[in-house]
Amino acid sequence: MNDPQTTVTDEKLARAGLTRIIEPNDQTGTALIEILGAVEAYSLVCNHTGPAPAHTQQQIADLLDANGANKATLRLNAGLERWRARANNTNPHADLQLIKNMGGGILTPTDPNWPQGFESLQLAAPIALWYRGNANTQVLHDPKTLLAIVGSRDATEYGRTITAEISAGLVTKGICIVSGGAYGIDAKAHEAALAEDPPLGTDPSRPNTIAVMAGGLDRLYPAGNEDLLFRIHRHGLLIAEVAPGTTPSRWRFLQRNRLIAALCAATIVTEARWRSGALSTAHHAAEMGRDVGATPGSIYSANSAGCHRLIREGAATLITDATEALELLGTLHDQPTPEEANPTKEPDRRDHDDLTIQDMLLLDALPTRNARTVDELASRAGLGIGSILGGLTRLTTRGLTERKDNGWIRRYPNGKQTHLGKPTPS
Repeated sequence: MNDPQTTVTDEKLARAGLTRIIEPNDQTGTALIEILGAVEAYSLVCNHTGPAPAHTQQQIADLLDANGANKATLRLNAGLERWRARANNTNPHADLQLIKNMGGGILTPTDPNWPQGFESLQLAAPIALWYRGNANTQVLHDPKTLLAIVGSRDATEYGRTITAEISAGLVTKGICIVSGGAYGIDAKAHEAALAEDPPLGTDPSRPNTIAVMAGGLDRLYPAGNEDLLFRIHRHGLLIAEVAPGTTPSRWRFLQRNRLIAALCAATIVTEARWRSGALSTAHHAAEMGRDVGATPGSIYSANSAGCHRLIREGAATLITDATEALELLGTLHDQPTPEEANPTKEPDRRDHDDLTIQDMLLLDALPTRNARTVDELASRAGLGIGSILGGLTRLTTRGLTERKDNGWIRRYPNGKQTHLGKPTPS
């Protein structure tokens, strides 16, 4: 195995190579690096055969045991066997040149911009962090101005709307939004953040949003979000713990969630089903002592069941707007509420304020284009025809729906209004 491409003497090169060999959150691998250092660990994996020295095996077993890992299933020699199967395909020089050509680089724990939040992960921390984008990576260092917004891929119109309101409102207060680049809630969180302007005087190199990817940064996944991810590349940051060329997989998606939680001072789940993967991000955050928030939805909506579960179990604070989200970060405790600052001002209203449950369900069933018939709306909302017809009349009066062709579509009075009075991007 003494190939030139596997011989490295530099910490950054060694960690770059190990991110291609060792899977995310393989704590045997991170224990090996902790004991030997990245360069020697890389050499043991790539340039040697046979078992590790007995004293190294014992040191790693002790470290894993001290961190609560199961030594029986996390043995070093078993790890060496699976890592060495990938060693011949490793070329960290080429990977670093590729990420440089894409306008990115790699961070390691000795870099000044390495995320402080990763300290909470201990042996579950990433080996290195690949990044791609035009923004300054300094934003990654301090979790206090980073907030994660996550949720289901099959988001409803309600979920997308509240996500956009919270994301946009936070950006105007100088908060950077972190999410996973996926369909649904993630995409809406990123889109709303990109559409807003941060406070005057903000460093122009500071991004509004960061997407944490499950695969290599040369593969913008999912393909349907490619345009959005390119926009994040141009105006924000894409980051990943795996080397370029690595394919996203279910395991890597699940492990990506712990990075989102660790990066940020708080995590908000805006819409999630009972078993949504977004709940794993919330649980990671809670385990690290981070604040967790969740936005409520209709009790009849399966898409909000996961949020209600978090709130009911006391695992999350109920969040309804950007101001309450900011309170999770502890940035507004000493500031007056809008009502206290301007007691004569009418409170902001959302389109769906004061709607009955049935009308909320109908509103959620209305498409923004491709009109649906009354029968289709009844099926989608789970309501009777009479309730649909009565609801359409009420929503039309409020300017929330409009008849088009042979069906009905959703309308937004004066644009999609946020709590801060700015139109929310579509």
